[in-house]
Amino acid sequence: VQLQASGGGLAQAGGSLTLSCEPSGSLYMYSLMSWYRQAPGKERGLVATITSGGAINYADSVKGRFTISRENAKNTVYLQIDSLKPEDTAVYYCNLIYRGSFYWGQGTQVTVSS
Repeated sequence: VQLQASGGGLAQAGGSLTLSCEPSGSLYMYSLMSWYRQAPGKERGLVATITSGGAINYADSVKGRFTISRENAKNTVYLQIDSLKPEDTAVYYCNLIYRGSFYWGQGTQVTVSS
């Protein structure tokens, strides 16, 4: 299983970014897909999850600004980040669980300037 994450970059505070994650194989194969982030000097932490049935959960720290979604026709999971803050600066990783194993994408860097 491979995951391809994209969409990161340099953005200004207050702006928006949309990250994309495309797994190998059909999205229907994966019951849970997630986004994590790791800021410099910090541990990787869960940001948001979405199940194959569309159930969504967010970390408390991002509720109201982050939106996770999936588009089955494009075999892609998205993470939209609105009202960007400098503290959103991190490497963002997509993740899925398949047959009991965790799989990670390569990460995409988000840098927010104030």
